[in-house]
Amino acid sequence: MKRSGSESARSGLLLAFAMTAGLQSVATSAGRGDTSVGELLPLHGQDSFTTRLEALALLQSFNADLLSHDSATLTLDRWCETHQLSNPAEIVADRVPSVEKAPTAEQRRILRVSETEPVRYRQVQLRCGGHVLSEAENWYVPSRLTPEMNKALDTTNIPFGRVVQDLHFTRHTLAAKLLWSPLPEGWETGAAPVPSSISSTLQIPAEVLEHRAVLTLPDGTPFSTVIETYTDDVLAFPEPTTPRPEMH
Repeated sequence: MKRSGSESARSGLLLAFAMTAGLQSVATSAGRGDTSVGELLPLHGQDSFTTRLEALALLQSFNADLLSHDSATLTLDRWCETHQLSNPAEIVADRVPSVEKAPTAEQRRILRVSETEPVRYRQVQLRCGGHVLSEAENWYVPSRLTPEMNKALDTTNIPFGRVVQDLHFTRHTLAAKLLWSPLPEGWETGAAPVPSSISSTLQIPAEVLEHRAVLTLPDGTPFSTVIETYTDDVLAFPEPTTPRPEMH
């Protein structure tokens, strides 16, 4: 299931955004580990069809970036740097203390562990400067990590993906869904009415995207399941200093 259809989806989404924002070109570099959405425009101004279309294109482009890379942490690093959310642009994991969640029977099945095999839980908020970009819940099998990795997860705020990157893991997406759609389903065919322009600023809910995934070792052994909830702060980058192009 890894990356199925993500390349074609990415191309289509980037083309749609280029047409919407009036950009002449967008450079893509899927699979090379660098940011592939090029120069993106933040959401400023009134709640209008154009603003909502931009929000939808940005969310889908961000979603495609996550789906086409194995490390969500490194993807957030690049997003933070490209969109100048903080300087330095580095993701920090603020641990949520005193929270424990036992794995479900389904999670144990995915991890291929018995009912008695220890599975640890870690909940963090992934932050870039003052922007909390996501909340991540992670269930992992400590026996499949090194002692140094387990210690770092227990005692530091280093993001999970950065701690275990030496495992050369592969990420398999189980589910990805928008928690907020700027435009109603069927808007492009006229099956649903498009919101008309109003004077207020576009209101974006606190949670906009959710991913569920499993991480596996190079031999295919699963060692972690994760639920990531991405926030409206992924769209909170500063207004550009150059005038935005007009749509015609």
